[in-house]
Amino acid sequence: MRRCLVCDEAMKDALTWRNLLKPLEAKAICKGCEGKLERITGKRCSFCSRSLAGNYSSGDICFDCTRWESDEQWSGYLSKNISLFHYNEHLKGIIAKYKYRGDYALAEIFVPYMREILEDMEYDLITCIPLSDERLKERGFNQAQALADLLGLRTVELLTRIDTEKQSKKSRHERMTLPQVFQIAKKDLLRNQSILVIDDIYTTGTTLRQAAKALKKAGAKAVSSITLSR
Repeated sequence: MRRCLVCDEAMKDALTWRNLLKPLEAKAICKGCEGKLERITGKRCSFCSRSLAGNYSSGDICFDCTRWESDEQWSGYLSKNISLFHYNEHLKGIIAKYKYRGDYALAEIFVPYMREILEDMEYDLITCIPLSDERLKERGFNQAQALADLLGLRTVELLTRIDTEKQSKKSRHERMTLPQVFQIAKKDLLRNQSILVIDDIYTTGTTLRQAAKALKKAGAKAVSSITLSR
């Protein structure tokens, strides 16, 4: 019998005609824990997926992205980010166990949701936000690459990271004014290609916009991204 990867509760799939005729992908999380995940639905920012249920936007673009796109240093690099969930306390706990405590198996929770979104995305190449050598040694694996591997995606290492400081320790202003932290690894593959970047969390958008800027300046046609949470 399968057990929930979050609460360890035993899970039993209901036997229905639909399941018999078209088996569903087995989920790694029980209905109770799944119910605590908040999908981002309804009206959202066309750039970053932020929910626009509130006074956060001008039209279909949130105020954060309006500021990014009005800055000539950042405008036009990241075409679109799609995030799956709100970063609530439940998801924060799951990601902390996954990302910082090395519970690699928790990546399985997100596979069905990401596969659903990927079906509607267009891209030529997929890459993951890389960790610095120091951070990779500390964690033991790249959390974004682990998701891609479980999804069976063929990724290309297009970026290398040249910073070592933890972004989680930085203030919002510090993140948004960081110098470029990425270098291009395989420039010859980028010309006129649409790139999809995978990462775990969209916070200020700095990391993904820096990656998009590096990729587009090296010849990429367009850069979009998918993240677990926003």
